[in-house]
Amino acid sequence: MTANAYDAIVVGGGHNGLVAAAYLAKLGARVVVLEAREKTGGAADTSAPFPDHPEVRVSTLSYVMSLMPPTIVRDLRLESFGYKVFPMGPLYAPQPGNGALRLLDDPHELRERLARFSKRDADAYGEWRAWIERSAALLGPILMDTPPKVGSTSFGDVLDQVRFLLRYRRGMSVRQAADITKLFTMSAADLLSEWFESEEVIGALSTDGIIGTWAGPEEPGTAYVLMHHAVGDLGDGQISAWGYPEGGMGAVALAIRRSAESFGAEVRVNAPVERVLVRDGRVEGAVIRGGEEVRAPLVVTACHPRIAFLEHLGRHELPQDFVRDIENWKTRSGTVKINLALSRLPDFRDDPGRDPEILGASIMIAPSLRYLERAFEEARNGRAATAPFSETCVPSVFDRTLAPEGMHVMSMFTQWVPHEWANERRQEDLEAYADRVIDIHEDFIPGLKDSIVGRQVIGPWQMEHEWGLVGGNIFHGELAPNQLFHMRPAPGYADYRTPIRGLYQASSATHAGGGVTGLPGHHAVREIVRDRKRRRA
Repeated sequence: MTANAYDAIVVGGGHNGLVAAAYLAKLGARVVVLEAREKTGGAADTSAPFPDHPEVRVSTLSYVMSLMPPTIVRDLRLESFGYKVFPMGPLYAPQPGNGALRLLDDPHELRERLARFSKRDADAYGEWRAWIERSAALLGPILMDTPPKVGSTSFGDVLDQVRFLLRYRRGMSVRQAADITKLFTMSAADLLSEWFESEEVIGALSTDGIIGTWAGPEEPGTAYVLMHHAVGDLGDGQISAWGYPEGGMGAVALAIRRSAESFGAEVRVNAPVERVLVRDGRVEGAVIRGGEEVRAPLVVTACHPRIAFLEHLGRHELPQDFVRDIENWKTRSGTVKINLALSRLPDFRDDPGRDPEILGASIMIAPSLRYLERAFEEARNGRAATAPFSETCVPSVFDRTLAPEGMHVMSMFTQWVPHEWANERRQEDLEAYADRVIDIHEDFIPGLKDSIVGRQVIGPWQMEHEWGLVGGNIFHGELAPNQLFHMRPAPGYADYRTPIRGLYQASSATHAGGGVTGLPGHHAVREIVRDRKRRRA
């Protein structure tokens, strides 16, 4: 075997690509990862962006950990490579003027907090949690499966469809089938309105349906996104258990890379792929910018589908309808990430005393349904939101590796600006938008502005051009009803395969994508193994 010949090539060194490389190497394959940027990890990144405080580090884009199943953590021995997660505190939603909605773990305190806004909502919350957890438990396993080719009439595909239907239909009641239909078709707002009456409660709970999406809480399909964020397990069986990885999100990607390298994978950075080599419908390798050819009979692409199929391949090499599906793949976003370095720990107006449970919570700036919908409508009409939504975190409360003693970091994942901002930098407008976000926080965190000693503002243009997140979309594609399950990223190709033999896909645009899960990489290798077994048989 020559120096530039491998058993497998992985294009893209984000966390999903690294997971695929680790599993392939663990199986004994000689694998090389080709990453365009100067470092691996993609959006799972830790950086030191403040020149005046180089000792302060932040989770640059993605900011909390969940949805990665314990199976992957165990298989890849990630804990031995530094993977450690601190559980996030319960949701905290400050309200304008005074008062804060807080979803505490203690049932008595939780009921008391909710009753301040609505006694009926306090009564309903326990039943709601039980309902959403049942739904997550029912649909969660589907993320671990491979979608069948719905509509195909070939014998093998029909058999897969029947098996899939029987596997998930068994034990499902008429009521559960109706509940799942609601999740895939309703808006988060309409679903929550069946349970709650308070604008404050509905607003706070609907945030799980809109994070990272180009959709307000009243858009159909956001009910599914809400449920999607309820599927999470840090290894202790808790549904919707989110947390902060020690060392920031980059530490997660680094642990996966170290695992892959321990199994023998080679990782190359500053190695942007210009073209995937195909001959007679079969993959043969890749060409790196500058002309270097790397050969392998197996290629796994972890890039956004528009990059993987419309840039790395020629349209003439793909079926016309597949090209059209990828061209129409919706990948809009209006998210802006704001990272702050603070000279001191924040103190909250409504709950003073710097309670670690509150400071370590998911702090939602979502005082009402109207507030959220207005912010989205402004962006859809071409204006940055005047009062943006934000999920804010202070991970340094638990993770003291991010900042020196006395200092802290604050992460604000905010929405929305017009999705067209992915086409131009608009830094001045982004800074003005960030000013508004910080002003809103100042209302319930008095003195916040005085404590800011460093600020980083990242918009859709930077996300696309610096991280390869086309449109600035963190999921590599909108989690809309027409882009889920067997439609993700194209009908007939939601099974991690592609129209090119030997070329597989493992990006977040696949069925199990969305969040730092590692599932696309895991599932792609699983399908590779299945295909090898079929060929041997």
